[in-house]
Order: sequence, then C-alpha cells, then structure tokens
Amino acid sequence: MQQLSQEPDPAFDLAVIGSGPGGYEAALRAAKAGMKVCLIEKGALGGVCINWGCIPTKALLRSAEVFDLVKKADYFGLKVQPGTIDLAESVKRSRNVALKMSKGVAFMLRRAGVDVRQGEAVFSSPHDLDIFRDGVRVERVTASHIIIASGGHARTLPGLEPDGNRIITSREALALKSVPTSMIVVGGGAIGVEMAWFYAMAGTAVTLVEMMPRLLPFEDEEIAEVLKRSLQKAGITVATGAKLEQVAVAGDRVNALLVAEGTDSRALSADYLLVAVGVSGNCSGLGLEHAGVESSRGFIVTDSLCRTSAGHIFAIGDVRGGMLLAHKASAEAAIAVQTIAGAPSRPLDDSMIPRCVYAEPSVASIGLSEKQAEDGGCTVHVGRSMFASSGKANAYGNLEGLVKLVFSAADGRLLGAHVVGHGAVELIGELTLARHLAVTADILADTIHAHPTLSETIKEAAENALHDKASTLAKKPL
Repeated sequence: MQQLSQEPDPAFDLAVIGSGPGGYEAALRAAKAGMKVCLIEKGALGGVCINWGCIPTKALLRSAEVFDLVKKADYFGLKVQPGTIDLAESVKRSRNVALKMSKGVAFMLRRAGVDVRQGEAVFSSPHDLDIFRDGVRVERVTASHIIIASGGHARTLPGLEPDGNRIITSREALALKSVPTSMIVVGGGAIGVEMAWFYAMAGTAVTLVEMMPRLLPFEDEEIAEVLKRSLQKAGITVATGAKLEQVAVAGDRVNALLVAEGTDSRALSADYLLVAVGVSGNCSGLGLEHAGVESSRGFIVTDSLCRTSAGHIFAIGDVRGGMLLAHKASAEAAIAVQTIAGAPSRPLDDSMIPRCVYAEPSVASIGLSEKQAEDGGCTVHVGRSMFASSGKANAYGNLEGLVKLVFSAADGRLLGAHVVGHGAVELIGELTLARHLAVTADILADTIHAHPTLSETIKEAAENALHDKASTLAKKPL
C-alpha cells in the first residue's frame, strides 16, 4: 500500500526537477525574483556535474597535471624522488571536492528559501508532481510552472553496452581504486579525451578510438590535429576513422577488433573499455505523457525560450539537447525564469557559448571554425600566434599549441576563436567577451595586455590577422 504524506499538498509558483547547474541556478533565480520555489532531487545536490562530472573530473585532472609536473622536475631544476600516483587518494580528494561543492549548493538553496524535496519526480498531471522514494510515492507537489532540469546519462552503442565492471562509463572511471595497466577509450569528444589523458598520465597504456575522421569532430581541424599530436606524444595511441568490432569480456580482460578504413584490422585487449560516445537526456520515467510534454530522439522538445509543448513547463540543460555543457544549462535557467516572470528574455545563441576540453594541453573555443565560416559564405582573415614564441609559455615550460582567431573580412568582427595549449580554458573568457561584443582585430590588437602573460598571444594573433588582411589587400589588382 502506498504511503502518502498526511500534510496538505503544497502549492508553489515554480517546481524544479533536478539540482544540477541548470536546476539550482533556476531555483535560486526564481527565489530571488520572489517566487515560492520547490526543488526536487533524487540524488546528491549539484547533480551529475558537481558529483560525477565537471568537478570531480577536473579534480582528478589536476592530480594528473601535478604528477606530470613532478616527473619533469629535473627540467625545472628540482631534485625529487620519482613516485607513483595513488589513484585511491586522488579519487578520495576528488570526492571531497565534489562533496564540498554539493554542500555549497545546499547552503545557497537554504539561504534563498528554496524548499528542497528529496526523491524522484514524476508527472501525474500537467501541474502535479508525485515524489517517490525507494519506489514508494510519499508526497505530491503542485506548481504553477515547472522546469525540467533532469540532466542526461551516458549514451551507449550496440555491442558496447557498459556492464559496470570491465566495460565502463566515465562515472565508474572516476572511482577506480587502482591504476589499470591498459584501457581502451571509445569516443574522441571532451569526455573521452580527458579520461584518456588522465589515465595515460597515471601510467595506463591507453588506446583512444574515434569513429569520425578526427578528434573533437566539431572543433577546428587545425586545433584538433595539434591536440592529436600532443596526445600521441604523451604515449596515447590515437585511432581516428575507426571503430571496434567483436567486443567481448573474457575474465578480467576486454577484447576487441580495431577496424579502420585503409588499414588492416588488429586485435586489442585491455583491462577496461571506457565508453564515452555522448549523452542522452533523462526523459524516461518522468511521466511526460501525463503533462503533454513532447520528446524526440532522447531529448525534450522546446522552443527558443526553453518552453516545452506544455506552455507552463520548461526544459533546460542536457535533457533539452544541443550543446551538453553546464554553463549552457545555467544560461538556459536564466532564460526560462525570466520568461516565467514575464521579463524580457532572448534566445540562446550557440555561437556565443564557449567550449572547453580540460586535458593538457587544454582546448577552448567559441564561435565558428575557419571551415565553418567559409562554408557559410564568409570571406575571412585568420590570425595565429604560437605559444612557443610566448615568454610566459617558455617560463612555464609549456610550448605546445596556438591561438587561432577567425575574423570576417567584410566588417572585421570576430567570428571564432580557438585555443589549444596550457591555460587555454582560462583564456577563452576574454575571447568570449570579444565575440559577444563583436570586437574586431583592430580592437584586440590595440588592447594592452600585461607582460609576460599567456593572454598576450591573443593580441599577437589579432596582429597576425591584420597582417593577413593587409597582405590580401596588397595582392588585389588596382
């Protein structure tokens, strides 16, 4: 028999399903706007990002970065004893960082007066959400508006279904107790690259397999090629335009056949196979059919303001699809709450969203690649500046990579910015602002940058683009 709360059904202005970056941001913004807000979370506050994604991943990557620096101590004039990475302690540190951030979310929600309910939310009608704990319905929440921020889960491919033991996702990879001898990583996107680099730095023999012709298939080709060379230099075997066949677990090994066009297939065997081939939205189990909310291809269908087919219900973050990024979810939270409050809001422009990969060297970009701009009919001027010529990069001992800027030849505005190198993810902020303000190469070149800094490379790339522009004009017949 179902156990129901004896308290009367509460009524809220807004109920939010999920407490990830989009969910808790929406709840905080709505509470600040004077709404009575309920947030429903079935797991730890902060969602996958804080607990099993962005934050613990970056904590582990930092451990790998420090470990790699220690191995290069002689280069910096330091005499230290060679060591090994203690994966269990690194994982423990990452879990502590995640726990601290989760507690921070709980504190902010409590201070804002958001009513947090623990459990799994399921629509029973367009305005009613039943909350289940351990499969038992314990209460019902009624709200005038609802924001679905239920996040996503790792996508699988036929024949590569994770078993949580030898065929794993990034979630299991974040909690291994010891460094494996070998690992196959399927997927050359951000998650696959980051996990491949981390385990390679820890001492694992890593093979990275990507079905598309290059790593980071949606990024600038030149940047992706620099990253590939760097990963290979770090000891990672990179196979692009390739796939796995005949995958089978045999005892404590995973065996597979690597098949790539134009080359002979070869057998692979590893301790683990990590599947990182994308994310699908958490749509199932929400009872969307009871609310009149449509979904398609694993994601909830919305308009440009995050509104679903039910006008009072919104969807944000990974469950909405598009770029699967925490900061995109936060931006969508602002759009949804502003729309609910009746305030002016603008649709999200994907070309204004920065994208980052946190390996070493890191990759960061915004806007159009050179090819995307040209395919869109734009004539462009391209500026490049290599970190090898940067005084700060030389002082750091990180010489790989470059800044590549793509400007419109018609009006000079920045169309796209692409960085690969140490600190790239920290440099993208200036370039995101430049893209947002339609800054030109002249403005970036005229902006005084502190010396010595890595950011000087942005100024130098802009100057290089102006040189490219001048050279093009000089070649034109009078």
